[in-house]
Amino acid sequence: MEVVFNRYENGVDEHSNVSDVLDGDELNQVHKLEDEFCSYVGAKYSVATSHGTSALHLAMLALDLKRGDRIVCSVNSHPNVPEVVRHFDAEPVFIDIDEKFYNIDLDKLEEHLKEHQSKKLKAVIITHIAGTSVDLQRVYKLGKLYNVKIVEDACDALGASYHGSKIGSTGADITCFNFSSHMRENICNGGMLVTDDDEIINRARLLNNHALVKGDGALEYIYDIVDIGNDYSLSQLDAAYIRALVKKQDKSIERTQSIAKKYLKGLETTEHITMPSINSEEDPFTLFIIKVDKNRDSFALELKNRGVHTGLHYIPLHLISYYKTKYRLKVNAFGAALRSYQQVLSLPIYASMSDAEVDFVIQTIKKVAKTRV
Repeated sequence: MEVVFNRYENGVDEHSNVSDVLDGDELNQVHKLEDEFCSYVGAKYSVATSHGTSALHLAMLALDLKRGDRIVCSVNSHPNVPEVVRHFDAEPVFIDIDEKFYNIDLDKLEEHLKEHQSKKLKAVIITHIAGTSVDLQRVYKLGKLYNVKIVEDACDALGASYHGSKIGSTGADITCFNFSSHMRENICNGGMLVTDDDEIINRARLLNNHALVKGDGALEYIYDIVDIGNDYSLSQLDAAYIRALVKKQDKSIERTQSIAKKYLKGLETTEHITMPSINSEEDPFTLFIIKVDKNRDSFALELKNRGVHTGLHYIPLHLISYYKTKYRLKVNAFGAALRSYQQVLSLPIYASMSDAEVDFVIQTIKKVAKTRV
């Protein structure tokens, strides 16, 4: 048997929606997705984008990010987080993590905001690793106290909840989603920006299509450009597929939570393996991150050789050549992130995994763990 790290969904709804597009159905799949997504997460406004990175980049445009501005983020994030900041010649500021859940350390975040108050400090990007949230109410209070916008990177948090409300409706200025996130590539790409702020959504919608505006005349080819935007547009085919994905997301989370329980029970006494901490019953387990106490990479390679593929979330950004060199970051500058990076390993977990595949992963890990000294 071989268990891949991720498998895309391919059901009746996906086929039906995509066929509607190919058959020339007049339904605007993008607009329909935006409406349905707002209803699903409980947000007031949404803009569909070509990718999750596009959504983050559009968020920076909507915030009018400029050269020299600063955006604070976790050092344990996908590279697209500081990447979109650097595209504006702005500066990402990295904060170490909480080793329990791998998200940004809020005490260190608050300390930084207190010590570096400035008009140049524009926003904080909060990444939800594995769909698990930090204390968001505290984050929103910090945003108001230090006059910075809060942007949530919810690439792992589609359908995840915080205190009973879905991520995207809990109080952030902007939340960005990715429908084909890192190492869990789908057959389509797509992202979504959601907000309850009228000014932000108006600017995002304008800049989503080159800041192009058309008059009320009959000639559709007459247009004007009123700002510097970009083309982040989502295709009708991608939107059709994603609509089906969103429709079944709650059931998908129920399944990943069920798989997580099997992992927790099946691996709890396995030597050299540490199970993930449980934040709350709302944890969606979009990732299942274990720790391997020694030789993580050789452990992962042996799993691969035996048919189990794994992932890593993430290589800390201060170890990435570009940021390490540009900002002269030392290897030990973010101790918690470094220690976690040396041990963490993400196991396969997705709704279409069979019980047999889950059992195979568990038994394979146990066999490999027995070979460790």
